Amino acid sequence: MEIQNLKQKMELNIIHVDMDAFYASVEEQDNPKIKGLPVIVGGLSNHGIVTTANYEARKYGIHSAMPIFMAKKKCPKGCYVFPRMKRYQEVSKEVFSILYEFTDLIEQVSIDEAYLDISNISMEPLELVMKIKEKVMIDTGLTMSVGVSYNKFLAKLASDWNKPDGIKVITEDMVPNILLPLPVRKVHGIGPKSAKKLNGIGVYTIEDLLGLSEYFLIELFGKAGMEIYSRIRGIDYRKVNTTRERKSLGVERTFEEATSDKKVLMKYLERFSEELSYDLKNRGIHGRTITLKIKDENFAVQTRSKTLNEYINDLPQIFDISLELLEEIEIHNKIRLIGITASNLMTSELEQLSLFD
Repeated sequence: MEIQNLKQKMELNIIHVDMDAFYASVEEQDNPKIKGLPVIVGGLSNHGIVTTANYEARKYGIHSAMPIFMAKKKCPKGCYVFPRMKRYQEVSKEVFSILYEFTDLIEQVSIDEAYLDISNISMEPLELVMKIKEKVMIDTGLTMSVGVSYNKFLAKLASDWNKPDGIKVITEDMVPNILLPLPVRKVHGIGPKSAKKLNGIGVYTIEDLLGLSEYFLIELFGKAGMEIYSRIRGIDYRKVNTTRERKSLGVERTFEEATSDKKVLMKYLERFSEELSYDLKNRGIHGRTITLKIKDENFAVQTRSKTLNEYINDLPQIFDISLELLEEIEIHNKIRLIGITASNLMTSELEQLSLFD
């Protein structure tokens, strides 16, 4: 755990918290017999996928979204556990209730990740972080990694620095030097495809990226190029949004290895439907349009959508529709990305009103 001598403490007003191997950690906490073993959450069937692997399992090269059959080859004696989303949701609520004891300015990013705006808290940032981590550990037995900085990009980057159970602070005077050796993939807004494009022109690190002009990045990535140009210089004006109006909500994954196995794709959709249902319910919203997106190994993208007469957020309905949409797509090449999105969103309160109307 790294604790630094802080400078410019008034500027350190953003915290990013990220639970460590969340699903696997919950399983270890609930079943002490498997603590210290390589724990892989994702089921027992060879057609399943890894949802989360603990740090012991990651030593074997296992990562999320890897097919179970590959994980078993790498770690045959691992402890394979079927996901229990309801349990993870319960623990997530415990964690977030603790966060809300410290501040109401919270932007929940996922079941196990959030940004906190601490600009109105007089406590020293590190003292606050230690109290949060201690409270979470006492109440849940789980660890989290925390990044502290003066904007969201740097705070998130910092939270990933010393995992697991880490703390990292990035101050203004550390930028850009601390960023220079990092791979371009670490920059928010640069995905695998963009990283590959940059690698193709000899740009591998943020130091390389800093040598490109803003104009060049805009030509390469459109509007996102302007944001990338700013972020690598420590500039990110995004606020912690506690009540964000969403036009859509979705889940997608890029595979380590492309696949044409429809059973594997169906397993992903089942897991995504569960995640999407949880996210919709957690935010108190319903969706009327479900969209399926796939991208093949040649980067060709296909989408299919279905708009319903009713608003939904239940897992079985989302999953059934995603399977229907999958059947509509002709798959000629191996798939490297799949995802589902809900749009035409409405809050639960408005949905209740519309039903009674």
